[in-house]
This record gives sequence, structure tokens and C-alpha cells, in this order.
Amino acid sequence: MLCRTAANLFWMGRHLERAETAARLLDVGARMTLLPNTEAGYRNEWESLLRAAGSQHSFAGSYGDSITQENIESWLFFDKENPSSVTSCLEQAREGGRIVRTALTSQVWDALNVAFQELRDLSRRLRSQVDTSMLTDFTTRHGATVRGAINASQLRNDGWHFINLGYSLERADATSRLLDVKYFVLLPRIEFIGSGLDNYQWQVILRALSAHRAFHWAYGGEITAGKVADFLILNGESPRSLLSSLYEAVWNLDRLTRRYGEAVPASASALAHETLERLMAHDIDAIFDEGLHEFLSWFIGEIGSISDAVHDDYFSGRM
Repeated sequence: MLCRTAANLFWMGRHLERAETAARLLDVGARMTLLPNTEAGYRNEWESLLRAAGSQHSFAGSYGDSITQENIESWLFFDKENPSSVTSCLEQAREGGRIVRTALTSQVWDALNVAFQELRDLSRRLRSQVDTSMLTDFTTRHGATVRGAINASQLRNDGWHFINLGYSLERADATSRLLDVKYFVLLPRIEFIGSGLDNYQWQVILRALSAHRAFHWAYGGEITAGKVADFLILNGESPRSLLSSLYEAVWNLDRLTRRYGEAVPASASALAHETLERLMAHDIDAIFDEGLHEFLSWFIGEIGSISDAVHDDYFSGRM
């Protein structure tokens, strides 16, 4: 497969997953504002989303200090100046798919194109006619449709592995950032831990990740910080957990390594295996003792390193 084709498929998967992440961040913010918890009122919750996305400075360049729900919705969903907005990501995913149109089935291309056309229609509507839940539902619905078309119709060849490698690495990064919003930004004071506010915010994270019911199937009973963190970090049955996402990335990298053999370096696969082993060596008590924010920062850095290695191995002209 040409490097250019592989890169477009990989980034198509990443952009589709990133669009969902932006929509889920909006959902977190909207749910958090139902229970104000700081002297700054609602500002804290919306500002925390910018910190999680790492876009405080770029947001300020467009909107200044006006951190309101309306501006955050525009920035995270509609604003084309934000490369990680839903609109930007869906447009980039569709453009990547167009470039490699012959590597996609008609079902996948149709799903991408329908999402793009409906996004254009949604963008023309008055903002007063669009609420946060509608934006989130739109994104997750079309994301699921495209993903279903990929899994139902694409050959399990190297192109399929590149798409799913992009999905899995982006999902691992996204879950880490959503967890970091909760623990490091939204609840910075230790006296709140174990409170009703603390438990409510953990429920919000579960719902934002469409994992509330699955969590209860797996753990039942009371929602606690330890249980939720374990479910979203170390539970291999949780589809969006760090362990599941990284394992999926490792599996796809292993298949690519077998397919290309010595023609391509295996540095990304080796690094992913090393990170997976270190992750599996943790338990949730050790993670909390180390500090959840510190652990998540380490993991996000590892995902970035794996992504860079994927680029060097497969997209730099060596294939």
C-alpha cells in the first residue's frame, strides 16, 4: 500500500474518533453545568473542557476571555479555525476518504458523505434551534454509522488495520483526557473526594462515554472513583478503556508487522507492546497512589510517542 493511502486511512479513523471526542466533551460540559460547584459558576466546567482539549490559547485567540456555553459549542463543534472541532474533523475525514476513494467500499463512502452533507445542513440552522444534546447525538450517530460500515464491508487487509489503528490510538487518548477533566480540573480540592458532587461527576463521565449501563453490568452497586477509574483504565471488557484501546492498537500493529515483515521497521509495535506491559503491571490502587493526573499524563505521552513511531514506520516513504 502507498504511504499516502495508508496515512489517509489512518487519519480518517483518527479524525472520526476525534469528532466524537469533541461532541462528548460538549456533553460533559452540559451535564456538569446542571450542578454548579464553584464560585465562578459555570465558567469552571466550560473552561475545563478547553484545558482537556489543550486549546485554551487558540480559543482565546478567537473568543478572548468569553468562556460561555455558546462560544464553547461554536469552538468545539462548528469552528473551522479549530482543527479538532467536529466540523473540521468530519470534513478532514471525508476529504481523506475522497482521496483514497478506491480503497473504501461504497458503503463506507456513502456513510462519510451523508455525514458531511447533513453537517452542512446543520451548520446552516440558527444556533437557537440547536442544543448540545442534538450536536452530541448527531456526531455519535454518524460516527457509529461509519464505523459499522467499515466493520461490515471492508476487507480485513492492511487498509482496515490502518483505519482501526487510528481509531484505537485516538480513543485511548480521548478517554485519558476525559478522565483528566474529571479528576484534575473539575474536582481539584481533596475535601470533595467521596462527596455527592464527586460521585455525580463520575456518573457524568460514564454517560459521556456511553458507558453508564455497561459499568453497572460489570460492577453493579455504588459508583465510586476507584470503580469508575478501574473500568475506564484497566478493564479489558470495557470497549473504551485504556487497556482495550491499547490492546486493539497493539493487535493492529502486530498484523501490519506480519504483513510487511522486514520491509518496515517495527518500532511502533515494540513501543506499543512495552506501553501495554507497563499498563497491565498497574492496579488501580497503585495508580491512585501515584496520582491519577500524573498517570494519565504519562499515558497520553506514550500514545503520542506510538503515533509518532507509526508515522516514521509507515508514512515516511519507507513502505
